Amino acid sequence: MNIDELKNTWNADDSFEEAPQISIEQKNKINLPLEKVRKNMHKEFWYTLVVFIIAFFAVLSCKTFKLQFYLSVLIVSMAFVIGFFFSKFFKLYKEISNTEMSTYDSLKDLLQQFYLNKQYYISFYLSFVPFLVCEMIIVIEFIPRPKPLSELKTAVLLIGSVVIGLSALFLMGKYWFHRFYGKYIKQIENLMTEFKK
Repeated sequence: MNIDELKNTWNADDSFEEAPQISIEQKNKINLPLEKVRKNMHKEFWYTLVVFIIAFFAVLSCKTFKLQFYLSVLIVSMAFVIGFFFSKFFKLYKEISNTEMSTYDSLKDLLQQFYLNKQYYISFYLSFVPFLVCEMIIVIEFIPRPKPLSELKTAVLLIGSVVIGLSALFLMGKYWFHRFYGKYIKQIENLMTEFKK
C-alpha cells in the first residue's frame, strides 16, 4: 500500500463524529436553570454556616463541662463530614460557573455531574445518622428525670429514634434536593431532549 492509498483510507474513515453544537439561544435557555442551581448552592452553604454558628452558641449555654465537651466533639466531627461533602459540591459549583458549553456532549457531562452529586447529596443526609445516635445518647444521659429509664425503654427509645431519624433524613434529603436542584435539573434534561430533535 502506498502513501496515497493510506491518505485515502484515513480520509474515508469518518467514524469520528463531531458532537452537535449548541446555539446561543439554547445556551441562554440552559443558563437560567444553571444560575438558579448556583444561587441555591450558594444559599445552602450560608444556611449551613449559620446553623453551625447557632449550634456553637447553644453548646456554650450548656451548664456542665462534660455536656459542653461531648457536644463540641460532635459538632467538630459534623464539621469534618460537612467539609468533605461541601468540597464535592464546590467542584460542581465551579463546573456550573463555567457556562461555556458549546456542544451537546458537554451538556451531557454536566448532567452526569448532577446525577453524581444527587447521590452525594443523599449520602450527605444519611451520614448524619451516627450523629443522630450520639445526640440521642447524650440526651438520654444528660436530661434529668425523676425516675431513670429502664434498659428496655432506653433501647426502644434509641432504636426508635434511629429508625425514625434515618427515614426523616432520607426523605428530607430527597425533598430538599428536589426543591433546590431537582426541578432545575429536570429543565436541563428537557432542554437536552429538545436538542436531540
